[in-house]
Amino acid sequence: MADSNEMTINLVVLGKTQTGKSAAGNSLLGSSDFESRLSPSSVTSCCSLGRSGRILGLLRRNGCESALSVRVLDTPSYPHTALSKEQVRDTVRAALAHHFGEEGLHLALLVLRSDLPLCPDESDDTVQLIQELLGPTWKNFTAVLLTHADKAEEAGYSEETYLHSASSTLLSLLSSVQHKYIFLHNHNSIIKEERNIVLTKLLNFIQKNNYQVLLKHSKE
Repeated sequence: MADSNEMTINLVVLGKTQTGKSAAGNSLLGSSDFESRLSPSSVTSCCSLGRSGRILGLLRRNGCESALSVRVLDTPSYPHTALSKEQVRDTVRAALAHHFGEEGLHLALLVLRSDLPLCPDESDDTVQLIQELLGPTWKNFTAVLLTHADKAEEAGYSEETYLHSASSTLLSLLSSVQHKYIFLHNHNSIIKEERNIVLTKLLNFIQKNNYQVLLKHSKE
């Protein structure tokens, strides 16, 4: 955090190939910092950090309006078409320490496609990676982003009916992270109003967590 009139939230996006992870990062930043395209292989092979401009109108602290700044770390997917689990884990771990070691990480965003069913093996792989990266309190610092929500809507599902029909694997995962989840549309360019809604929900998760952070290096 910079000063009382500005707050920076630090986020990392994690997930499988072609879940819309990089696109989700772009949506949160309101930019096109991260390469995002349809591909038969994993597009992202290294970590990169994106920063938003100052966002006004979403945050009040101590009775005064504060500017919000968002930092998002995009990561290689796991499983990856060219990298082993160990390579992905070590790459992400090093990037988290490099970019967020001073201020800490507010939330890890597990990106899943809402238009595809979640099966146990798929969930286990990614959750295990998050556990290895974040440690035993990972559930307090993880939220789920359900991308391609526009496709679920086109199929006739509201958020309520979607969750009513969701697999037990997904429902168990959402329960484990205290129901911190957000549905995200996958437009080429997210509209400002929708982005503000998503950021407000993320801020709410962070506030309920008392603005705690993970992975912050202690200074001697």
